[in-house]
Amino acid sequence: MNDLKQQLIAIGKNILQSSRNELYLSMRFLDIALSGLEYEMNLSTLYVGTDGSKILFNPRYLTQLYQNDAILVNRAYMHMLLHCVFRHMFHRNKRKEDYWNLACDIAVESMIDRLQVPALRMTVSDMREETYALMGKKLNVFTAEGIYIQLLSMSVSELQLLKLRKEFWVDDHSLWQSDEDGENENPQNNPQQSQQNTPEQNSAKQQQLLQKWQDISEKMKTNLETFQKDMGQEAGDLLSHLKVENRQRYDYRRFLEKFVTLKEEIQLDEDAFDTVFYTYGLHMYGNMPLIEALEYKEVEKIEELVIAIDTSESCSDGMIKGFLEETYNILQSKESFFQKFQIHIVQCDADIQSDTLITDYLQLQKYMESFAVKGAGGTDFRPVFAYVDKLIEEKKFKNLKGLIYFTDGYGTFPKKRPAYDTAFVFMTQGDRTVTVPPWAMKVILTPEDLQIKEAEK
Repeated sequence: MNDLKQQLIAIGKNILQSSRNELYLSMRFLDIALSGLEYEMNLSTLYVGTDGSKILFNPRYLTQLYQNDAILVNRAYMHMLLHCVFRHMFHRNKRKEDYWNLACDIAVESMIDRLQVPALRMTVSDMREETYALMGKKLNVFTAEGIYIQLLSMSVSELQLLKLRKEFWVDDHSLWQSDEDGENENPQNNPQQSQQNTPEQNSAKQQQLLQKWQDISEKMKTNLETFQKDMGQEAGDLLSHLKVENRQRYDYRRFLEKFVTLKEEIQLDEDAFDTVFYTYGLHMYGNMPLIEALEYKEVEKIEELVIAIDTSESCSDGMIKGFLEETYNILQSKESFFQKFQIHIVQCDADIQSDTLITDYLQLQKYMESFAVKGAGGTDFRPVFAYVDKLIEEKKFKNLKGLIYFTDGYGTFPKKRPAYDTAFVFMTQGDRTVTVPPWAMKVILTPEDLQIKEAEK
């Protein structure tokens, strides 16, 4: 029995090694990525799959796949490799599992179908072509996040979803670790290891895997940029996908912390309050504490802020509303602002179209409910800065910490640095790069960053 098992393991590993060699000879920029996965026979799956560290295979399925067509093995290998390179198993968060799995499969299969490599080339079905055409109406780059949003927003029947899953299915995603708490090390794969590892250890292992594939992805992107001309069409759309995936991801809430002010506010300062003396006094003298809690506490919150919105023709209403809704969700938290604050929301294209002053949460809520975009001309950033400088001269601001300018990136910047911090929040798709003056901060968001929470509701 052991001899048969060893033979099955050897056959499976030989098939995968042969596939890896063929992929390397066809696309040398994959060298680091191809070295990132080991092989292991795993009878808990009926197919093949990866957990981020290994390709886990059922030898009978793998052998049958190879006998049918070696290209199918190559495509399956590439499929699993791209899942790792784009860290699909680590980016699931709390998304709907079936939709996320399908979105990841469509994303990587679309890349493989576009690769002009004999080792991967197969006839693209009509259903795939129709799916790519449908997704291409909304997406410049087929990312798993973007496809996931489209799938959720489309009126797709269960039968249609089933057909899509069947069309794009390649590997077993049940081998991906659950990201609820890092506790699933897949006990079917290795029961002893699952019993030995704590949730914290498994979570740390997942973080190491994530970092490993992020480093591999960055190096793969560098290889493609360096040797793109020599590789020609072999690289396909991989470079643009990698640029999107490896872009810096931003926590918008933390970004707003750059505009906070340190100030005293009426609230109990528990950090400076000694409960020992307080309770001792109550115990000894009845209702007389020996020390009172401080009624003021120094806190860092936003007091004054300008939010400028580019309402030029190139910025769609949906993009603007998506940005405002995300900003509103953060601003409505009382942890973000003092009880008294002022936010100027300025709409501007080539000229100032409107300025709405918000001083409390109720006004902010009413503004969001009745918000309408004003202006559709060209883009010039300078009028907003001139307008804010005028408000400062008129003493309309006491301590303006900054200006956040939401735009698509096309416009004329001021030549001089203003007296307040400035950040440009760019809405962009694909790998388009945007530049800002040296004195400005830059945040890049994609439609997926703003829409994904709304789509999941």
